[in-house]
Amino acid sequence: MAEGRVDAEQVFDDFEERFGAKYPKAVACLSKDRDALLAFYDFPAEHWSHIRTTNVTPSSFATIRHRTRQAKGCVTRITMLTMICKMGLCAEDSWRKLRGFRHLAKVIEGVKLKDGIEVTEDDKAAA
Repeated sequence: MAEGRVDAEQVFDDFEERFGAKYPKAVACLSKDRDALLAFYDFPAEHWSHIRTTNVTPSSFATIRHRTRQAKGCVTRITMLTMICKMGLCAEDSWRKLRGFRHLAKVIEGVKLKDGIEVTEDDKAAA
């Protein structure tokens, strides 16, 4: 939950120092994926809360999983797939829109971001 990549790097270093002796394998596992864990700092700040969460997939498919388990063996494969598709489309109506969705075009274009803020040529020259 650090404000920027530099702060996150320092917290990560503190974590490694604090828990490295007690949990060396766990710390080594996290350390090897350090870049992937902090990759969300390269996206717009409005997207960070969506990237950090893992609750989206299980909650979206809980109803589908429940219904398919109840109907198992009662319908054909095509009917089951049709039912799953329709339930997914109905569930989509209740999904929240991505915060900062207007920034998606910039992300797709590959605009460089630093700590969630777009880096312009003027910023690069000043640095």
